[in-house]
Amino acid sequence: MKVTFLGTGTSQGVPVIGCDCEVCRSVDYRDKRLRVSVHLQVNGKSIIIDSGPDFRQQVLRERIKTLDALVFTHEHKDHTAGLDDIRAYNFTQNKDMPLFAEQRVLDQLQREFAYIFADFKYPGIPKVELNPISTAPFKVEGVPFIPIRVDHYKLPILGFRVGDFTYITDANKISKEEKQKIRGSKVVVLNALRKEPHISHFSLQEAVNLLEELQPERAYLTHISHLLGQHREVELELPDFIRLAYDGLQLEL
Repeated sequence: MKVTFLGTGTSQGVPVIGCDCEVCRSVDYRDKRLRVSVHLQVNGKSIIIDSGPDFRQQVLRERIKTLDALVFTHEHKDHTAGLDDIRAYNFTQNKDMPLFAEQRVLDQLQREFAYIFADFKYPGIPKVELNPISTAPFKVEGVPFIPIRVDHYKLPILGFRVGDFTYITDANKISKEEKQKIRGSKVVVLNALRKEPHISHFSLQEAVNLLEELQPERAYLTHISHLLGQHREVELELPDFIRLAYDGLQLEL
């Protein structure tokens, strides 16, 4: 499996519009964060988890010429807003794009992208195939996915385990039962928004505490805001097995 971090930023991205903090002014490429998304290449398949507002820019940057499916963690716009740009893949691959998400999320997509699902379909609109999922294991183009239920404040959303790789974003609570699904993963990706507590995201220390409890071989933090601090400084504070993810980072499992 090859994992590429397409985006590692929070809903506003980094730098933030109008902000003059040291992170937003940083010239370190690792402090430039598009909205959160990840690309998986596994068993010959190309799969992306979440298509946020920066989707087009991300797939062009990484030269992702084929895409077999999109999987969604939840319905917030920083995870779904780029859906329209799958049109290019519809054209080059000559097939509908499979979308995998909970029914609630698929319903939201149908409201926000109503033109895709209208009775009269304007030429050139995205073509999709809806695949409802739940907390039961499922397969994406033959690739096994294990959903992990996590809480994003009061919104239940999904993380995913694919083989030895677990990806969780936008969480601030994970039950004991769901942690069992994560245990044994070689690589765990977890959100860490900032150092101060937040109502719907893990803080840096909360994320570190959880990862020390789970003890994967390697761990990476994502969904990072400009309030966390500069990449090079924050990494010095972390345990050796935990690193900050950054846009374009690639992992081989």
